[in-house]
Amino acid sequence: MKAWQLEDFGLDNLKQVEIEKPEINEDQILIKVNSASLNYRDIAIVEGIYTPELLNFPFIPVSDASGEVVETGSNVTQFKKGDRVTSHMFTTWLEGQPTGDEPSHALGATVNGGLSEYMVLNADTAVFSPETLTDNQSSTLPVAAFVNWFSLVEYGNIKAGDKVLVQGTGGVSIFAIQIASALGAEVIVTSSSDEKLEKAKELGASHFINYKKHPDWEKEVQKLTNGKGVEHIIEVVGGSSIAKSIEALAFQGHIYVIGFLEDMEANVNLFSLLSKQAKIQGINVGHHRAFEDFTKALNQISIDPVIDTVYSFDQAKEAYEHQAKSAFGKIVIDFNK
Repeated sequence: MKAWQLEDFGLDNLKQVEIEKPEINEDQILIKVNSASLNYRDIAIVEGIYTPELLNFPFIPVSDASGEVVETGSNVTQFKKGDRVTSHMFTTWLEGQPTGDEPSHALGATVNGGLSEYMVLNADTAVFSPETLTDNQSSTLPVAAFVNWFSLVEYGNIKAGDKVLVQGTGGVSIFAIQIASALGAEVIVTSSSDEKLEKAKELGASHFINYKKHPDWEKEVQKLTNGKGVEHIIEVVGGSSIAKSIEALAFQGHIYVIGFLEDMEANVNLFSLLSKQAKIQGINVGHHRAFEDFTKALNQISIDPVIDTVYSFDQAKEAYEHQAKSAFGKIVIDFNK
């Protein structure tokens, strides 16, 4: 089969190769991959930022993939040949509290991922692709979409009428707008681009802050909420943004730290943290049971994943280069293009 392997750190070391089609054990399924999507994590892996100490070269990258089951192990009962399925990144985190070794069993890093014509998945960590979505759309779900659902639903117990602050308009943030809006929340979005804020309006956001014009955007959030702040913040920037997020928060509100686009270290005002009784939760995607709940819910709630650009399998490097730059929505690799 054709596959892309990362042979060392650096995008120049991402090579297309021909290797043997993998074999499965009695508890696994083999899928013909039709689509894969990229995340910031994939760039961080190539650049040696994300768990570099766990990686053994060469390996097949990319955690997020959708396709069709072509073979099942003898113990597999939940899937059959022809079923449409989507991957779950953490192959051992099925439910409940994490144990801490999840990164050692993660697709597209320590376990071969989806940037190949065929992919092995543990049957108990795959999910049925939503009936309402194509493979291209389904491949965008496992990280960028699901991390928002896990934050807002599993941790935040979001309810209709809650206010949610979303930072930016990248792949994670766009899904945050869509999911929070679909769940009945009022969404505030920050961006440096009025054009992107206008697009966010079309996705369901209600209020908009250009942080270039309003660098103290946390004060603008307080104005928009009549001084009450927001119940939920999708924090993807990190660094100095954390302190501002605390100031924008409602009492006992939730900050879900999902990304670190600005900096991996942050200084915060502990008095503000204490007085707000802020709940700051680090989020590293989520477990399989919740992902299954999410994909089932997508058959009922209307969300169309926003895809910026679709590349062919042979254009994987171009897709990575695009992902490393600015994109409005997801970068997808369509294996049948």
